[in-house]
Amino acid sequence: MSKPIKHWLPLAMALGALAAAPAAMAGKTLDGVKSRGQLVCGVHTGLAGFSAADSTGKWSGLDVDMCRAVAAAVLGDAEKVKYVPLTAQQRFTALQSGEIDLLSRNTTFTLTRDASLGLNMTVVTYYDGQGFIVPKRSNMKSPKQLKNQTVCVQSGTTTEKNLTDYSKANNLNIKTVVFEKEEAATAAYFSGRCISYTTDASGLASIRNKVAQNPADHVILPDLISKEPLGPLVRRGDDEWFAIVKWTIYGLIEAEEYGITQANVDQLKGSSQDPVVKRILGTGEDMGKLLGLDKDWMARAIKTVGNYGEIFERNVGPKSALALPRGLNNQWNKGGLMYAYPVR
Repeated sequence: MSKPIKHWLPLAMALGALAAAPAAMAGKTLDGVKSRGQLVCGVHTGLAGFSAADSTGKWSGLDVDMCRAVAAAVLGDAEKVKYVPLTAQQRFTALQSGEIDLLSRNTTFTLTRDASLGLNMTVVTYYDGQGFIVPKRSNMKSPKQLKNQTVCVQSGTTTEKNLTDYSKANNLNIKTVVFEKEEAATAAYFSGRCISYTTDASGLASIRNKVAQNPADHVILPDLISKEPLGPLVRRGDDEWFAIVKWTIYGLIEAEEYGITQANVDQLKGSSQDPVVKRILGTGEDMGKLLGLDKDWMARAIKTVGNYGEIFERNVGPKSALALPRGLNNQWNKGGLMYAYPVR
């Protein structure tokens, strides 16, 4: 026997309220960013292609562009960013303590970091793996030829643990020479103190291009010994800010998939009838309202930094100084792993 209508009314009203969800409540971090009129972003102390400052103090790189995109989405101006250069040892404390709003500094997502630091991993912005650089004259072709050899590495990184694990698993007895700062580790390698230096393969390309007197004298071995999914992190406990950072990055990735570029944003805002494009650009359903932002949040981010593919090509791609292949960082429908959650 069915229940009287009066018993269903509360449920119907509750479902109706969910269907007409209001705009998101502003989180503590968003309030702080807006009140100071500036996003405080933690970055690498200097890793060309990802985050580095030029002689005038202007920052650029793939990680820097993630900061700029968030600032454009939230504050309407990608230049309203204060960059805080951080070492590997400093980065997590700076975020935990509230010194920075966002950590965008080639940081690997791992279970240990996810479960023990009080931080949230957002979206992978670069799929990488740990590699080794060696002098070309060594004629080495594989890391397994490093048996009983010295390898320079930076402490406080996943790189150090990966090297130890790889050495044990392959009975290589690698002699690690550990340095607190990356600059000291790379200087030791290029001065000949170690036969090899190890870090993320993208970092090796950056360092070779920046530090080596003659980059051609050094070879990055083709074998990678780990998975290094890199991306920005935020503090736990502020779901609204977590959502804003996460969906800004997803928006950049999905913009590439749907052909939205830095150059055609304005044109598509006025002409596109594609429902996905209209949602991303704020001319259809208002996605910004759900994040506590305005309807043009994503259009501003794309117009400022371009879509993910443009960011990649400009900073680290084949035509950049690093000349890194797109590889795993291609779109999912082109053989890569870049698969954005849908903006809908």
